[in-house]
Amino acid sequence: MLRDWRHARGQTQLELASQAQVSTRHLSCLESDKAEPSRVMLMRLARHLELSLRDTNLLLMAGGFAPMFPERPWEDPSLAAAREVVDSVLRASEPSPAFTVDRHWNMIARNRMTEVLLGQVAPRLLHAPINAFRLALDPEGLAPQILNLPQWRSYIFTRLARQIDLTADPVLIRLLHELQGLAGHSDTDDEPSGHSALVMPLRLATPWGPLTLINTVTMFGTPLEVSLSELTLEVLYPADAATRSALETIWRAQSDFQGHGIQ
Repeated sequence: MLRDWRHARGQTQLELASQAQVSTRHLSCLESDKAEPSRVMLMRLARHLELSLRDTNLLLMAGGFAPMFPERPWEDPSLAAAREVVDSVLRASEPSPAFTVDRHWNMIARNRMTEVLLGQVAPRLLHAPINAFRLALDPEGLAPQILNLPQWRSYIFTRLARQIDLTADPVLIRLLHELQGLAGHSDTDDEPSGHSALVMPLRLATPWGPLTLINTVTMFGTPLEVSLSELTLEVLYPADAATRSALETIWRAQSDFQGHGIQ
């Protein structure tokens, strides 16, 4: 396991041994199970391999130690404060759509504007767990509305592939293969888009006109719990004045409907 993670990070034994201040011979023995590591040594190696909290726990358990970091369901009472923070950010982001996802890109929470923009999506895609990437690329999801679909598809594939390189997560590997098999995918979608902008926008056709959105990513800065460490909050901000105006119009209309008791 240790050797696999070192290879995944593209490090030689000499590089990792030097960073962890251990001899290459001892590291070699650890990788071949000829020596028993201490808990301190495993934590040191995990830090220099930049392992996630989840993978650090796996490394510790493989070495015969108890996991270091707890993992709890998102609904656990001990995570109430974190849920309140997430809910506050989601509400404060409106009228921009915003949502949170777990490590497999399943939506944990979303704000009301996100609900509005998903209004034309097939109901089957809105049953839990709702996968954000599947929602974007499925022909019955947002894909028909995405005006720059080839570029956005390439962005999603690149992001997934990068995550797979770091984690080798079989769930993500299956998800990537599934998305690549969806109608409309071609080999050219895996190539760089050549987009000249500084960031890749999401251009979305809606009943209120085209929206151009730029996504930002937020994570908890110093998590000591596995679920929190894997939580990502995405906000889609307007990239131009027309989109900003459209979002504000949509938001006012939704607020008026709710004010009259229409859900």
